[in-house]
Amino acid sequence: HGGEVVNPLAWFRALERLLPANAVLVGDGGDFVACGAYTLRPRGPLSWLDPGVFGTLGVGGGFAVGAAAVCPAKQVWIIWGDGSSGYSLAEYDTYVRHKMPVLSVIGNDACWAQIARDQKEILKDEVGCTLSFTDYHVVAKGYGGQGLLCTKNSDIDEVIEKAQSIHHSGGCACINAHIGITDFRKGSISM
Repeated sequence: HGGEVVNPLAWFRALERLLPANAVLVGDGGDFVACGAYTLRPRGPLSWLDPGVFGTLGVGGGFAVGAAAVCPAKQVWIIWGDGSSGYSLAEYDTYVRHKMPVLSVIGNDACWAQIARDQKEILKDEVGCTLSFTDYHVVAKGYGGQGLLCTKNSDIDEVIEKAQSIHHSGGCACINAHIGITDFRKGSISM
């Protein structure tokens, strides 16, 4: 990558500050989502949806469809890891066709980070864990949604506010946040 990246904790602190009181958060991923779980405050009952202890990746897109259908006045956010987004990013087609103003952020560190951390330490190899800094925001555009790219901490607020503006106008948006690898969760037991 070689460029500037976003600190995932800075990202979530900003999102926490800018989220409305009625937001619904959908977590679908590993390390990035777990950082969000430590940082974000659910807004009320049934306002944090995730796959539970079994970590069934790929549920985020469908959970967001359900949340947007049941709570059309609420701001629905999917928090995706870059690996897990591949399982349901195509739901942007559903959001557009059914006029569901879902917002998402993909924490893109080009890595299955939660797996790689232990695999590198234990097996001395990251085989199968390396991804690319894919243009996920362009993929969302291909389905008719809006796509935003965030590559530095100084742009976080502006990008979140732009996504919220798209939501308020009835559109859906996907933010591709190029994040740095962090040791914040090193030593955590993922269950």
